[in-house]
Amino acid sequence: MLLVMCGAIFLEGLDVSMMGVALPAIQSELGMSTSSLQWVVGAYVLGYGGFMLLGGRAADLLGRRRMFLLWLAVFIGFSGLGGLATESWMIVLARFVTGAAAAFMTPAGLSIITTSFPEGPVRNRALLIYSATGAAGFTLGLVFGGLLTEIDWRWVFFAPVLVSSLLLVAAIRVIPKDDRPARGSAGFDVTGAVSATATMLLFAFAVVNAPEVAWTRTALTAVAGVATLGLFVVFERRSASPLVRLDIFRSGALVQANLSALLFAGSFVGFQFLLVLYLQQVRGWSALETGLALLVAGIDAIIAPTLTPRLVNRFGVTRVIFAGGLVAAVAYALFLRIDLDSRYVPDMLPTMILIGIAFALAYGPLTIAATDGIDAEEQGLASGLLYTSWQFGSALGLAVVTAILVSVNGSGEMSGADMDGFNAALVVPVVAALLSAVAIAFGIRRCERPGVESQHHELAGSSVASYD
Repeated sequence: MLLVMCGAIFLEGLDVSMMGVALPAIQSELGMSTSSLQWVVGAYVLGYGGFMLLGGRAADLLGRRRMFLLWLAVFIGFSGLGGLATESWMIVLARFVTGAAAAFMTPAGLSIITTSFPEGPVRNRALLIYSATGAAGFTLGLVFGGLLTEIDWRWVFFAPVLVSSLLLVAAIRVIPKDDRPARGSAGFDVTGAVSATATMLLFAFAVVNAPEVAWTRTALTAVAGVATLGLFVVFERRSASPLVRLDIFRSGALVQANLSALLFAGSFVGFQFLLVLYLQQVRGWSALETGLALLVAGIDAIIAPTLTPRLVNRFGVTRVIFAGGLVAAVAYALFLRIDLDSRYVPDMLPTMILIGIAFALAYGPLTIAATDGIDAEEQGLASGLLYTSWQFGSALGLAVVTAILVSVNGSGEMSGADMDGFNAALVVPVVAALLSAVAIAFGIRRCERPGVESQHHELAGSSVASYD
């Protein structure tokens, strides 16, 4: 079962990262501008972020196994549609629906793990293996994406269809049935679901669409999101069976983990977008060369399941996450010295290695911090909150760096003659990674209170309950 769940998160990471490398080829064939090109990524984020809370709670109420299998099938269908796209709107639609499918599938998968393994060292080990596999999918997807793009960018869509079809067959056989029957629609908070989804969609749309429209339109969309958020809070307080139990946000560790994850994801996705444009548009590297340049970041797949558990056991989850944020900031800062004549080994390779180390330190421990100490019936919700933070962070980082590129260069294009926009936008990942470390640092201070610090020298003590 764990292998199948790891395969699913590997697929999700693979799908996202392969798309990043294929963007220039998609742009060339479909005639998309750089501002509109971000919608290939943005539509996925919109669907993912918009439906994540609903997806996480649906897993708790309607059955984790059922949600996982159903939406994996939807993922297969629309990923194939993206590969058949002949117009830009077709590929954007396909990415939106696959994002929505992932919003239901991913938290269901994570909650299957967290409810199948007992809280403590065993679950933490499973989560670190799971997270390492997802990170490996992301980094190896950069290479696979480059290789497949060299053949035809459409294979970036078709390859996940093949992988996910095999996973679906295996999942039907090995995923255990839920221990308790699904509560069904009788316990489903319809008003909460509608208002939560509307809120997430409006916020995601405001962030993703920001580089293309006037700030007033973005502000109005954000205000509409705030209004629906207010309605959502009112509905949840009055509901006998709320979609989101608002008291869950009383957990300081959960809030800090989600905020740190949002900033960490934004820093990486923003940096990856800039890096791909720099290597392919400025330096003239092929998609395969770009993927191979990023391959060394896959060191996280080795470190996460081997070294990271020992570090967590020795120093505690929050300290390890804090270190990951700092390492990421250093990695991006080193790239500030890159120019037109920079070489790979002496100038770029240190950044790639440090990115892999940063992911190994932050990704898995953030998953532990956001889900430990949460009751079994709310594991889907906690998982949904975490992945919502990852996706909104990704969208925010992408939108901000795109907006800076457009404002400085006059367009999203980069050339050897003008790298001012690149240098200006590169500051965003550095700052975001630092803020990610700062966000989790308050958890370190809490751990240092008498009677709490000792708990973090045991892997089993790295739960939300022990933080509080």
